Amino acid sequence: MSRFWSAVTHGLTPYVPGEQPKIDNLVKLNTNEHPYGPSPKVLEAIREATSDALRLYPDPNADQLKAALALRYGVRPQQVFVGNGSDEVLAHAFQGLLKHERPLWMPDISYSFYPVYCGLYGVELRIIPLTDELLIDPADYLPQGESRAGAIIFPNPNAPTGSALALDAIEQVVAGNPDAVVLIDEAYVDFGGESAISLVDRYPNLLVCQTFSKSRSLAGLRVGFAIGDPDLIAGLERVKNSFNSYPLDRLALAGAVASVEDDAYFMESCRKVIATREVLVEQMKALGFEVLPSAANFIFARHPRRDGAELAAALRQRAIIVRHFKAARIDQFLRITIGTDAQCESLVSALREILAA
Repeated sequence: MSRFWSAVTHGLTPYVPGEQPKIDNLVKLNTNEHPYGPSPKVLEAIREATSDALRLYPDPNADQLKAALALRYGVRPQQVFVGNGSDEVLAHAFQGLLKHERPLWMPDISYSFYPVYCGLYGVELRIIPLTDELLIDPADYLPQGESRAGAIIFPNPNAPTGSALALDAIEQVVAGNPDAVVLIDEAYVDFGGESAISLVDRYPNLLVCQTFSKSRSLAGLRVGFAIGDPDLIAGLERVKNSFNSYPLDRLALAGAVASVEDDAYFMESCRKVIATREVLVEQMKALGFEVLPSAANFIFARHPRRDGAELAAALRQRAIIVRHFKAARIDQFLRITIGTDAQCESLVSALREILAA
């Protein structure tokens, strides 16, 4: 604490990112990074962008990337916003689109950065519990008498549970709240979810956010985007240009465009992760774990007779890192990133050894 901090700084409870330990021969399954590298075309594009042109500012409007994303998702460039990772895109949305007189509605078990943004930007928050099965019930997000949302946000698939809502359920929430922005955070949608981008032309209150960090293997490049009605995008641009006109550098822009254009590589790498996930789910169930249905590049699992924190610690002793949350309702679960086949085999072997002890 410092006497020079502002009152806002004193009151913040910052987000805690997943650990990035420096351990030799580590099996790192805690931060949902893609187990396979980005497209070779991405690396070549970045190499080509590493030139004397780095002395010049990048395109502040990211027109080439917006055009590539618009073509890929069947929208207009005016419906696309890009930022320095989806966290920055979300931050601008909290400040520019989600702060209203009525509270923002979100699940109790969700991306833990959302409450941090509420604290930073002074957004009133209403927490809506997941069902007993740890699922989002769309009926809980519909107006109830005088109880109406100022805005709504949730991930789909949800994090850290991995469970996904069907598109018709999402449409029920969006259509039922015509006067509130509904932000669907689709960080993991490419691993088995159904994107709501197909709905944006019908609902001016819908904003869909995605990231290059997960399915496109570019967590180290920091690129995120949102797609929605041009009026929503214009609001995000106003906030962005009041904060940082150049959020994406030349290397990030070049790599991101190449990633979007190499759709075959993208689809195949996602398919490999999904296949590994299905095998791991069956192996975990065979060890006695309860595994929630997952449409993400991770699974959420607990063992009925073993403490979650103790399991995470025992795995760490074997140089295998998974994510354990201490939050109520989920403190017995482990969130396990889908790694390579070899990494998942190491995980299962270690768990078999731990459970037999």
